[in-house]
Amino acid sequence: MTKTYKNLYPQITDFENIYCSWRKARRSKRYKPAATAFEQKLDAELIQVHQELETQTWQAGGYRSFTVHEPKRRKISAAPFRDRVVHHALIRTIEPIYERKFIFDSYANRVGKGTHKALDRCTYYMRRYNRTFAYLTPRHPLQVSAMHYPQIRERGKVG
Repeated sequence: MTKTYKNLYPQITDFENIYCSWRKARRSKRYKPAATAFEQKLDAELIQVHQELETQTWQAGGYRSFTVHEPKRRKISAAPFRDRVVHHALIRTIEPIYERKFIFDSYANRVGKGTHKALDRCTYYMRRYNRTFAYLTPRHPLQVSAMHYPQIRERGKVG
């Protein structure tokens, strides 16, 4: 039976949660113009975000799109800094709930997981498969293209 969680919204809108979310959102963004502008009016910005969330009048701002070319060309859409604070407030509240429900081998956007852990786990299973079925022609249970990701290619010795 699925468990129902109640009264999460007050946890999201709690001022201390919003403050901690601002501190997390500014990591590696501290000297970006949007983060600096937010920080210059920190008290007013945090109070405004808090009030908008409490009165349920907060609305997401427009995303900024740009293209990056490393390791391959792709379009990125970035949320305004204010929205990042709200995203972190939401994540701080619901992440502990969902983290327990994820399967072990889910790696994207999880603390202590990530690309390298996923690659290590995949390598482990490939070697285990090849040992178990050594009498057959060595095969790999998964084919992946890492051509555009040199950090994976280098670590996993993929060609």
